[in-house]
Amino acid sequence: MGIAVSLRSVRKSFGALRALDGISLDIREGEFFGLLGPNGAGKTTLISCLAGLARADEGKLSVMGYDVVDDYRETRRRLGVVPQELVFDPFFTVRETLRIQSGYFGLRHNDAWIGELLENLDLAGKSDVNMRRLSGGMKRRVLLAQALVHKPRVIVLDEPTAGVDVELRQTLWRFIQRLNREGHTVILTTHYLEEAELLCERIAMLKQGRIVALDTTRDLLTKHAGYILSIRLKNDNALPGTLRERAVQSKGCWTFRLKDPNEIAPILAAIRDDGHSLEDLRLLQTDLEDVFVRVIHGTESEGEGSSQ
Repeated sequence: MGIAVSLRSVRKSFGALRALDGISLDIREGEFFGLLGPNGAGKTTLISCLAGLARADEGKLSVMGYDVVDDYRETRRRLGVVPQELVFDPFFTVRETLRIQSGYFGLRHNDAWIGELLENLDLAGKSDVNMRRLSGGMKRRVLLAQALVHKPRVIVLDEPTAGVDVELRQTLWRFIQRLNREGHTVILTTHYLEEAELLCERIAMLKQGRIVALDTTRDLLTKHAGYILSIRLKNDNALPGTLRERAVQSKGCWTFRLKDPNEIAPILAAIRDDGHSLEDLRLLQTDLEDVFVRVIHGTESEGEGSSQ
């Protein structure tokens, strides 16, 4: 399997701000890849450099083997980007918008694929409606259709489901998963980490313009496997001193991070022996959101700068 996207020592600064600080990464053809990080981590800057909307200060970027600077025309033909912002022309209908977008890629007879996009994204009933009359969710569907109108081999989704309803999310993911099964590479940035956990085969986590974790989703979860025990005591009592050092308090609850469920019994015994009673107890298994918090806000760093 070949390399769909290759990044080598990519750096980008805006004045004194270093947005990208030596990013190196390979994304394989047909991969569903997650690019995660807090606001300001450099995700959108990296996508902008990949799409030619910004130029890296240093490093090399390529899409399907074509350099994004030297072979920018070939790169554009193989890349489809769905941006965060709702950018649209208010003077055209949905179908006209997609036909115009096809023209940018020299596609004169693209109506069959446009019809398929409209059908799969539940836009068929809105095909002759002016763009300015669409709801925000419908406009976001059109943005996705625009990004796919030239059948790009690499699809970049930058927060595609931000602020949209459940129906759109389900429609979008069904279609994108179908395209991925057909061999399209998908790169996703999202703050909905349950989406990334469900969809992405591999994940890179960015912090301050650098890769701080890069691994398969399964291995990330395994590496940070554990449990979260949340306890609320009656009468808002404090934990025994022996337990207080291990727990974090928030909104009246005490939270423990555990490696093994067998650690629960000694905790409960210490609470009972101290004369306290439980009002509520919850046990959760580590998910991607917990891994993200530990990696981004903790001291753990793995795979930094890796291209594996």
